[in-house]
Amino acid sequence: MAAVPKKVAERLVAGIKRYQPILAAAKARDVGEADTVTIIKDMLADVFGYDKYSDVTSEHSIRGTFCDLAIKIDNQLQTLIEVKAIGLDLKDAHVKQAIDYAANQGVDWVLLTNGVTWRVYHLIFAKPIDQELVLEIDFCALNSRVEGDIELVYLWCKEGWQRSLLGEYHTQKQALSRFFVGAMLQTDAVVDVIRRELRRVSPDVRIDSAQIKDVLVNEVIKREVMEGDKADQARKKIAKTANKALRAAPAKPAKATKSADDAENAVVD
Repeated sequence: MAAVPKKVAERLVAGIKRYQPILAAAKARDVGEADTVTIIKDMLADVFGYDKYSDVTSEHSIRGTFCDLAIKIDNQLQTLIEVKAIGLDLKDAHVKQAIDYAANQGVDWVLLTNGVTWRVYHLIFAKPIDQELVLEIDFCALNSRVEGDIELVYLWCKEGWQRSLLGEYHTQKQALSRFFVGAMLQTDAVVDVIRRELRRVSPDVRIDSAQIKDVLVNEVIKREVMEGDKADQARKKIAKTANKALRAAPAKPAKATKSADDAENAVVD
């Protein structure tokens, strides 16, 4: 993650220390949604650095219905915020309406919060529209002395948002997802590497790529990692990147070469 600027870090530390007891007291009183919205607006300003008069609005109407809050920067809608009462346990179903609103506006990000829990979702513009939970923060569990906690909160700050840090975090998380790694294991390039290493270990056994891929698909990789929209998206992204690399690669002059099997046998021998 990017280093948090000193001035921003100082604001985050002060904000965490200030609002943790406020949230704890509000939860003990079991305040309703309207009072929770008031706390959220103050936190967006005092902790996350948004101007609550110009950046934060509660008057954003979509199809005649008002969302709880929205963030606009330079008058451009950036994200929608769905607020629930502080005592309510958050569920993915709570964000569905905001997701539908965001999709209608072409907005990529939605925040669901009850003040204590902050859940950041990224929209998946597929049919039907879906969402992916990218970040979840328990504000009352944050430790203002832990650098990693400050960095996580920084992702959602105005300064981090303007540097597209949340998008970078999401991209990194995608690259390390089980769907992406599972799809990568099935590519020809990875299967060829496995095949070469297996030939080194068992030089007398003939193993082909199809056999290795069959073992990966049927015995090694979990079925849930290979099926569904996320698995399909991972495969498409890898294939797109591979095709782009092939188009960009300079053409090599033709020359006589040994077959792959002959070359491998020569190495093994």
